[in-house]
Amino acid sequence: MQTSKELIKPVKIGILLVLLALLFGIGLGVYFGIAEDSVKAFIANGIAANPAVHDAKSASKLWRYVQRAHFHSSGIAAFSIALILLVMFSSLKTKLKQITSILISLGGLYPLSWFMMFYLGASMGRKAAHSHFITEALVYIGTGGLLLGMGILSANLAFSAFEEK
Repeated sequence: MQTSKELIKPVKIGILLVLLALLFGIGLGVYFGIAEDSVKAFIANGIAANPAVHDAKSASKLWRYVQRAHFHSSGIAAFSIALILLVMFSSLKTKLKQITSILISLGGLYPLSWFMMFYLGASMGRKAAHSHFITEALVYIGTGGLLLGMGILSANLAFSAFEEK
């Protein structure tokens, strides 16, 4: 029987990355509670400085983007912790446990895409921020990693694939 230290070792990096995503989500929530007006002022200042790239919906949309960063970061991190615990107790090969937990933890990058759309959108407009290469990279790496990690875990749980011999 493995000790708890031996069980957690292969998934430690994934858990730490997910905890960072959770801290980001919680941190945004705390910041909203303390300084929501400064977030809204950042948006208003960006719109005032760059009126040509904004419309009447820009302020509410950009505020919604940063809220989505908070919601998605907290939610994705919460279920990712549960998935990584499944990885920890799965029959996956030890190295594949590490890889799978890291892939799942990459889902924490997806909420950063919403944050980048908020942050960049104030100066360049929503459309440009949405299609910015950083935003798109965060979306594809985050969702791709999460889906690939979930696929490996699902294959192991459903079909005993990638088992330790």
